[in-house]
Amino acid sequence: MSVQNFPPIYSTVVEIFQWLKSVYKNISFPEKGSCLSSGRSLAPRGRRSCSSIGCIVSVPFGSHNNVWSTGRDPAIWEADTDAVYAALSHHLWSTFTAPEAKSSNEDLKEMLESNKESLKLEAMKRVVGLIAKGKNASELFPAVVKNVASKNIELKKLVYVYLVRYAEEQQDLALLSISTFQRALKEPNQFIRASALRVLSSIRVSIIVPIMMLAIKEASADMSPYVRKTAAHAIQKLYSLDPDQKEQLIEVIEKLLKDKSTLVAGSVVVAFDEVCPDRIDLIHKNYRKLCNLLVDVEEWGQVVIISMLTRYARTQFTSPWKEDNEKAFYESEEEKKDQTEATPYTMDPDHRLLLRNTKPLLQSRNTAVVMSVAQLYWHLAPKHEVNIVTKSLVRLLRSHREVQYIVLQNIATMSIQRKGMFEPFMKSFYVRSTDATHIKTLKLEILTNLANEANISTILREFQTYVKSQDKAFAAATIQAIGRCATDISEVTDTCLSGLVLLLSNRDETVVAESVVVIKKLLQTQPTQHSDIIKHMAKLFDNISVSMARASILWLMGEYCERVPKIAPDVLRKMAKTFTAEEDIVKLQTVNLAAKLYLTNSKQTKLLTQYILNLGKYDQSYDIRDRTRFVRQLIVPNEKSGALNKYARRILLAPKPAPMLESAFKDRDRFQLGTLSHSINSKATGYQELSDWPAVAPDQSVRNVEVVEPSSSESEEQSSDESDETSSDSGKSSSGSEKSSSESEPEQKKKTKTKKAPQKKSKAAAAVTAPSFGPVKTHELLHHMTGKGLSAKYHFPRQPCLYQPSMVAVQVILANSSDHSLEKIHIGDRSPAGLNIHCFNTIERLEPEASVTVSMGIDFSDSTQAANFQLCTKEDQFSVSIQPVVGELLMPSTMSEQDFSKEQGKLLGMNETSATVAMATANTSSQAVSKQVLSVANVGVVSSGPNDLHRFAGRTVSSGALVLVSLELKESSALLTINTEKSVMASMLLRDLKQALALARLYPRFWVHRRFTHDFTLKFRPRCTTNAKRASDPDAVQKNTFVKVPST
Repeated sequence: MSVQNFPPIYSTVVEIFQWLKSVYKNISFPEKGSCLSSGRSLAPRGRRSCSSIGCIVSVPFGSHNNVWSTGRDPAIWEADTDAVYAALSHHLWSTFTAPEAKSSNEDLKEMLESNKESLKLEAMKRVVGLIAKGKNASELFPAVVKNVASKNIELKKLVYVYLVRYAEEQQDLALLSISTFQRALKEPNQFIRASALRVLSSIRVSIIVPIMMLAIKEASADMSPYVRKTAAHAIQKLYSLDPDQKEQLIEVIEKLLKDKSTLVAGSVVVAFDEVCPDRIDLIHKNYRKLCNLLVDVEEWGQVVIISMLTRYARTQFTSPWKEDNEKAFYESEEEKKDQTEATPYTMDPDHRLLLRNTKPLLQSRNTAVVMSVAQLYWHLAPKHEVNIVTKSLVRLLRSHREVQYIVLQNIATMSIQRKGMFEPFMKSFYVRSTDATHIKTLKLEILTNLANEANISTILREFQTYVKSQDKAFAAATIQAIGRCATDISEVTDTCLSGLVLLLSNRDETVVAESVVVIKKLLQTQPTQHSDIIKHMAKLFDNISVSMARASILWLMGEYCERVPKIAPDVLRKMAKTFTAEEDIVKLQTVNLAAKLYLTNSKQTKLLTQYILNLGKYDQSYDIRDRTRFVRQLIVPNEKSGALNKYARRILLAPKPAPMLESAFKDRDRFQLGTLSHSINSKATGYQELSDWPAVAPDQSVRNVEVVEPSSSESEEQSSDESDETSSDSGKSSSGSEKSSSESEPEQKKKTKTKKAPQKKSKAAAAVTAPSFGPVKTHELLHHMTGKGLSAKYHFPRQPCLYQPSMVAVQVILANSSDHSLEKIHIGDRSPAGLNIHCFNTIERLEPEASVTVSMGIDFSDSTQAANFQLCTKEDQFSVSIQPVVGELLMPSTMSEQDFSKEQGKLLGMNETSATVAMATANTSSQAVSKQVLSVANVGVVSSGPNDLHRFAGRTVSSGALVLVSLELKESSALLTINTEKSVMASMLLRDLKQALALARLYPRFWVHRRFTHDFTLKFRPRCTTNAKRASDPDAVQKNTFVKVPST
């Protein structure tokens, strides 16, 4: 070992210790004759850096305070100084350039357990980087999971990324953080909510299935489409963990399929294919929406949706491949008459919608999308329309090898049935020198499929070049392709056969062997005309060593031994000499040749046949021994053979049919194009076969979605009637607003012409099952001082929203208290951005002291989050907010007592919330209980048997989730129970119902109110025992009573 072998920076002892002195300030320079021996050794454990002097060269790592100690023998240090310096330099270089992974993980643990957010964030970035590189970071799980409750959003995101990767491996530790994940599901940041759901669904423990189900249901109704997309992904994980949850998951899938966000569409279709691919009825109502959203969906989602719609279309539409020219050869008069009366094929509008909306995706930059559209057109489009995919598929051949391989496989299958599609682009399939072997083979397959009488000469010239290729496998495949062309096109059979005979003199043994095999197959078609070729192949037998080629020649000798009576026995003689050294396939053909010659020329070959049969009798191969015994009993007559040898000639010398050279892709059309099963030519796990076209088209009305939108005049009349009932001091609408609404009526009718479906009408009628008790509570939306004369109030009319079933109806009363007219009153920007609001029509003019009532529809997504928007005039903008009450997010539902009990049984456990309410004696009647409950929640009364048990049923407006309320009266209290999958909504509704029912316990209180008329008014004011606002709800407390008292 020499100093010169190491980097220059460590080449001298002075430089080494200068570097050490700069790092460790308290190290003193060693004197000559001393030995380094203290601290942590730099040498590997169990070894000494310099065995010749018996000392350990070491440097301190744990402490900076070190004293160099003297060694064993100063003379040895002086004698072997170079070796010590060299060992020290080498170990310092390897130690500081390749730090141990263990110390790195220890550093990360320390950083993760520190109190500084910056260090934790830096550590998590490094940990995620390790995961991205494929390194194992599982030992950091305890340190990482401690930061799951961090308030730093960036840190929390990285922690969730880590937990998604290792939650399944460290399930016990992950279970300890479930409460944190549940709290994170309520975070205002959508990415945190989505990450929490992703981690929760990654914990593969069956005990938390109810928690996962509840989280998925809540996330499916989230206002963020990103969270809803994550919920769709979690459905598949939960289904694989517990398939018994299928029915509940189908309900979530059905709700997510109605989602209009392009971000959710692809994910929910994947969940549909995983959980319930046979539930075609879920797609009916969403078919047209998916077709229209297809162009805007992400590329991954486009592939999934197109695949699903392909299977759907094969079950719902009739075949477009019916050809009118398919007639019987002899037609009766009745058949002709029926054919003239038969109507031509007309494509279903929904079928055409799918083809029309997927056609632009052929220009997609994503190869998977293009391939998906191509397979859709191949399986669904009329034959004359399939050609439009050709250019797009040829364009994909300029991509990577992997893409070329899959595309060429699909083109090979398509080119067998429809050669005309790719014949104009034949030059695109010419083989290039840079192509891989598997790409060359596929291009060769396609060129062979495209060959016909017109272009065969061009293709054969290409094949002549390919035969000379240095790629032996490709050259052999080219010879096979030539043989296929000779079989398929009779005009070039002789030409191809002559060219193959010329190849027998090729220097390459592989080419010669493959030529022999192909010639053998071609000769079977016309053996009488080519006896010379058989003789020529027999002369080449000694020079050919490939077993398949030798076996082919032997088969030809035996099959046509009568045409070469002099050559065949000589070939058998040669094989008898080399029988034991041949391959098994050659031995089998030698036995066959001996048997045939024994039957046709026994005088010359009898002894040779017996010799070969004796060799085969003791061969190592079972097949050869069995064949030898069979042939001996067949051709050699004896007592045991019986009458079998009489049929030996008919068995062995029977004419064989000529083999058909067919494409390897001939039978692949039974698989759907673009699938793994088509690529491997075998049914893969999970493959869903395409169904046959139905003979009669199913009912297409199942895909009709009725959208009923009222005209402006109807909404104005309805809102004005309701404003007269609810507000007595609002005044009459101004003539300007009436004029504007009447002018907008014809325009609205032109834009929307809809027919009211009877189903929609009955549904709306069934939704309202209970009247609203008491006067409607009105809330202030905009004060006239803030609105510069414009004031607004709103209330919930508790009626179905006409604009959209998932919206809550809201009526807004606009009033002008200023001395000038207000123009262009409309809704402006809204928050959050994805909030779905159906705005009222712009009010062109509102006169002073006039008011108007308008209707709105808001989709709160079953959440009490306020809907913020701007109420605008021509000159100003005012930020307003509509805060929904949890009871107004419901709509009544009708059901029997038995159905109530059945549905309640499904919503137990975490879906049940209950509490005990102290009831007053005045509140024990059925009418009083119904009045209190219906004043809080918009639910329907369920008929009950016992008088002490009251039941109410409703559904959430947005998602349609069932909400069941039951109140069981006891002596002085009542058990209030709410069953619903919306746990947050249940707790809020329970709180409001307890407050309303507890307000009935009142105590009288009197006070005197001074009047300006110098009379005193005695006012009776109820006093509530709860902390609710006094007299804020006219239904919850008794009305104030005034008694006039004369003044003194």
